[in-house]
Amino acid sequence: MAGSDEVKLLGGWPSPFVMRPRIAFNLKSIPYDYLDENFRAKSDLLLKSNPVHKKVPFSSTTAARVASGAGRGGDRNYRFRPRRLQDKIVKARRAEAKDEALEKTKVALKRIEELFKDFSKGEKFFGGVGIGYLDIVVGSYLGWVRMAETIITKVKLLNKEKMPELVGWVERFCAHEAVKDVMPEIHMLIDFAKELLSKPTSKPNCEIEKGPN
Repeated sequence: MAGSDEVKLLGGWPSPFVMRPRIAFNLKSIPYDYLDENFRAKSDLLLKSNPVHKKVPFSSTTAARVASGAGRGGDRNYRFRPRRLQDKIVKARRAEAKDEALEKTKVALKRIEELFKDFSKGEKFFGGVGIGYLDIVVGSYLGWVRMAETIITKVKLLNKEKMPELVGWVERFCAHEAVKDVMPEIHMLIDFAKELLSKPTSKPNCEIEKGPN
């Protein structure tokens, strides 16, 4: 597989970490074959391709490293460590108390809007005129935020009156050609989340590999 020019991406559709390389491939116009993994069982292809970690996302070629640089280079967004922002969102989503989760998520989203104003400098995206690294990192969680609005917080988190800059960015990001076809359907995320919440002590067999950022 290493000698082939064909790009195969093994992933799980609900995962923000899988969504990121898909957006990056689209931005770079790199054709790829996406193979959706079953979270309850690891395929032979995944075990053979990624025998050490046995996790998704996994790409069959070095094109993944090329795509992962989307929005980097001279992009000043790369100086910001998105892992910190990611941790806030994940912790808010996983908080046991719904009231606590709601407040943490509101704080995180308000901070994201402040960062957007700082990084975008009046342009459409964190990366300026086009989607950059931070757009991809933050944007990959939008489906989960919308899911949380429906079944966890029961409150509109992305409020246009309170966060007009951020909501405007959300609309542009989700409508972008590189994003709109890979953003998970909300009703599917809701069903997936309900299944997870019904089994709080369990976790999917097909684990997701997190990146350094």
